[in-house]
Amino acid sequence: MSTHEFIEIVGARENNLKNVSLNIPKGKITVFTGVSGSGKSSLVFDTIAAEAQRQLNETFTAFVQGFLPHYGQAEVDSIEHLSAPIIIDQKRVGGGSRSTVGTYTDIAALLRVLYSRAGQPFVGAGFYFSFNTPQGMCPECEGIGKTVQLDLDRLLDRTKSLSGGALLHPDFKVGGWVWKTYSMSGLFDNDKPLQDYSEKELHDLLYGQDFKVNLSEFNLSYKGVVVRFQDSYLKKDTAAMSERNRIIFERFTTSQTCPTCHGQRLNAATLNCRINGLNIAEASDLEAGKLIEFLGGLTDPAAVKIAAKLRERMEHLVDIGLGYLSLSRETSTLSGGESQRLKMIRHLGNSLTDMLYILDEPSVGLHARDVARLNGLLQKLRDKGNTVLVVEHDPDVIAIADHVVDMGPKAGTHGGEMVFEGSFEELKKADTLTGTHLGQHLPIKQKVRRPSGEMPIRNAKLHNLKNVSVNIPTGVLTVVTGVAGSGKSTLINDVFLEQHADAVVIDQSRIGANSRSAPATYTGIMDDIRKAFAKASGASPALFSFNSEGSCPNCNGLGVVYTDLAFMEGFTQPCEICEGKRFKPEVLEYHLRGKTISDVLDMTAEEALAFFSEKKIKAVLQAMNDVGLGYLKLGQPLSTVSGGEGQRLKLAGELHKQGSVYVMDEPTTGLHLSDIGLLMRLIDRLVDAGNTVILIEHHLDVIRQADWIIDLGPEGGNAGGEVLYEGPPSGLKGCERSLTGRFI
Repeated sequence: MSTHEFIEIVGARENNLKNVSLNIPKGKITVFTGVSGSGKSSLVFDTIAAEAQRQLNETFTAFVQGFLPHYGQAEVDSIEHLSAPIIIDQKRVGGGSRSTVGTYTDIAALLRVLYSRAGQPFVGAGFYFSFNTPQGMCPECEGIGKTVQLDLDRLLDRTKSLSGGALLHPDFKVGGWVWKTYSMSGLFDNDKPLQDYSEKELHDLLYGQDFKVNLSEFNLSYKGVVVRFQDSYLKKDTAAMSERNRIIFERFTTSQTCPTCHGQRLNAATLNCRINGLNIAEASDLEAGKLIEFLGGLTDPAAVKIAAKLRERMEHLVDIGLGYLSLSRETSTLSGGESQRLKMIRHLGNSLTDMLYILDEPSVGLHARDVARLNGLLQKLRDKGNTVLVVEHDPDVIAIADHVVDMGPKAGTHGGEMVFEGSFEELKKADTLTGTHLGQHLPIKQKVRRPSGEMPIRNAKLHNLKNVSVNIPTGVLTVVTGVAGSGKSTLINDVFLEQHADAVVIDQSRIGANSRSAPATYTGIMDDIRKAFAKASGASPALFSFNSEGSCPNCNGLGVVYTDLAFMEGFTQPCEICEGKRFKPEVLEYHLRGKTISDVLDMTAEEALAFFSEKKIKAVLQAMNDVGLGYLKLGQPLSTVSGGEGQRLKLAGELHKQGSVYVMDEPTTGLHLSDIGLLMRLIDRLVDAGNTVILIEHHLDVIRQADWIIDLGPEGGNAGGEVLYEGPPSGLKGCERSLTGRFI
């Protein structure tokens, strides 16, 4: 144990923190609780983590620092005795098609060593077993496992001419600069339909290159349509593409399993090398649990030692509730919760001590059964001699804390103070929102609503679903439950939504968080606010936009000026001209009921609700308050909004629409216990108005309040994908195979 017992924080003022000072015990698990927006993340991530990261980065040379992410100085008087941080957040792992669970966790490297030593016939060193090296990859698909072909029939309308729009790709549209390289090349009759082209003309259009073409206004080299498409799309990794480009890419290509390696990614010699009948690709396709069994059956002395080490790493996967994943699963297909648990595995394998581990709601996406396993992992990290900080709402995780810090008393401007610190037992007696709600549970709903009809799903076989047929009742609240990997998302987000594309989906994908979007622009009320100002002042509505005519010329309406110092930390400071107000001075001379546009954007949703009388604006602001976001400022950049807040902002934006089917993916993410009741009242309002609501959810209070439950399982992966129970919540307890039934 280091000589310093505590991390000492003095005067933290980041975001809404009100000069918070505290001591966090080292070598212990400290859990930070409090309602959404109370300042937990501001304290843990924006102050402690950012400062630890910044101080660590400062130990590198200026040259190296140029490649590292920049962390501004946190608003805090001092933080003493920090350790090197490891931040395990919920950002999706992502990665291209070459990134798999095996490569990401480095478990694949051990498996390659195993095959290089014990596989028969002998092939060579470990790198011969990697689909990312020239020695190992399949020569046809270069280790991707799929080959992608451009589908010319989708790209060309042969009945049309160049001028008539024969090229269907949006980047090649008539009048655009790419189109001009063809129409002004002098090679083609622009009014002749493609079906009348000679063989040479068609070849020049599709595959021609290195032509000398005189394009006066553009200095562009000529590339045939196919060549240009291949350069722009086929040679790039799809995972790294923008959303728009990926959609375009998928529209004009057909993808098929590679005919040479049949999707196994490796060359023939490598695939021919086997241990106990399995090659490395087949071993990587096994679920973690099955691979552990396979490794346990090895007796070859060359294999036993490595197999034992491999099994230990694989056991971690099972412990954390990811036993249904295979090493070959692409990381881009994992959910936020799965990504976070995978990151934990990476760190459990190392032998570092005295580190500072910082976790963001690690229980997200975990079934009640798996939270106990998660707790075991957190305790393992601590017992290795590390300090573990966890931001969490789940009472079962809070219960294992050595020390709890409760932030509050409420959210936003009403939060930012430390309202309690001490043990879990003391917290239960404390007079804070967290303390009072720890012991309260919503009961199992006895009087359930009657469905008005049903929406059938028939014989669903996608991913691990085993020929599932269920009826989703309409006009009621249905909750889909089951352990992680049991098939909930596949059934609802993939199969059901494909059949009901008009459903309103409220998921956890980040809302477009650039520095110019704010709650007012995201929910669509900004237009109405500008109109209200224009009507009151007689000026043009565009004048009241900080993205348009009204923006301050110095900071372009951002309110801050970013100074980039090439060799040092860049920094942002409020714009001197508009003082952070984002607008030109003349815009701020116009008032609506005594307030300027800048004053209005600085209001919280709660204050704005009292200020506006305009009907459309009021409806959205009411919804924002209803979803518990009354503390968000209308002009606050969305990049500062947490995942759970973003999801509730989507919900607020959809509440006033008359949708008929709502699908929500774990809406309790990031929600404090005191807000669960609020969320349920909102959902009840939607259902009582005649809508159908479907939730994918682990939170037991929400499950108990359903009208209808569809429970999948019994386990994850291959051991899941069956419907164990359909019916009202009161009957779930009697379902023997259901893990959810045991916890409800």
